[in-house]
Amino acid sequence: MSIDAVVWDIDDTLFDYTAADRAGMRDHLAAEGLLDGGTTVEQALGRWREITDAQWARYAAGETDWQGQRRDRVRVFLGESLSDTEADAWFDRYVTHYEGAWALFPDVLPVLDALVTSHRHAVLSNSSLLVQDRKLRVLGVHDRFEAILCAAELGVSKPAAAAFHAACDALGLPPHRVAYVGDHPEIDGRGAADAGLLSVWIDRGGAHAAGAAGRTGPHRIGSLSELPAILDADTRFGAWSTFG
Repeated sequence: MSIDAVVWDIDDTLFDYTAADRAGMRDHLAAEGLLDGGTTVEQALGRWREITDAQWARYAAGETDWQGQRRDRVRVFLGESLSDTEADAWFDRYVTHYEGAWALFPDVLPVLDALVTSHRHAVLSNSSLLVQDRKLRVLGVHDRFEAILCAAELGVSKPAAAAFHAACDALGLPPHRVAYVGDHPEIDGRGAADAGLLSVWIDRGGAHAAGAAGRTGPHRIGSLSELPAILDADTRFGAWSTFG
């Protein structure tokens, strides 16, 4: 069977979210005078990341909405009972620094160019279309994708099979003819595999320990340069790369 389309995750797959988030928060904390009390940049960044992960989990579970998780990230981080307006203003100041550090990973444009005539392309993100549509435009790749789907608008998020199937439906293709590429081993990798897509998990720098994928698990790669060979082979086996 052939793979006719690739559906992509965005953050930490196409877009270097982690680097941009760290650089943006570092500059924001300095501008806000929050590094003057003995707190190191690394300590502050680590705390921001923990709070972000916790609030994203609440959002994914339906316990809060998109704007609510942003506001709560600020309130928990600062330890203050800010009004919605105050929390929004603080987050908006952070976003200014964060957006100044936006960049694609260097392997993104080469692989999109390599697959431009052989495969159709779409995006599925556990974020908001309001955020991701603009991000893709700023990064100059918006027009590369036929469809851009986000959890906030879909009402369902990865790793639920319904999220992956919504992307397939948008392309008019059955799951077995679609590949999904994402950076999270469970949310993206296992989720896509369980939904019946050809799952490709990109583990940049070998950040995660390799496990036994099994015959229906995700292919593990260290660079998007490995993707065309997997799409050509389309073995459906959990073939882990040997990098790192």
